Amino acid sequence: MAQTTVSIRMDETLKKEMEITCKELGMNMTTAFTIFAKKMSREKRIPFEVSADPFYSEANMAHLMRGVEALNSGKGVEHEIIEEND
Repeated sequence: MAQTTVSIRMDETLKKEMEITCKELGMNMTTAFTIFAKKMSREKRIPFEVSADPFYSEANMAHLMRGVEALNSGKGVEHEIIEEND
């Protein structure tokens, strides 16, 4: 089968983290992207869920910024951290 080159751009830190993860899994990035491409082509979909984290929604970020502003102006209330038990 003929080979071709695909170039992609990504954040340098993300690339390094992916290289480490691939190495831990016994493969390189080319193999990882090839697995992704084969699965996506076969299933005709992105082979994992893609969703936005609601924590970073515009409304929540605005709420957090209001809280930070209140704390910085001395009008806010600081609460203790609640530890979650598994």
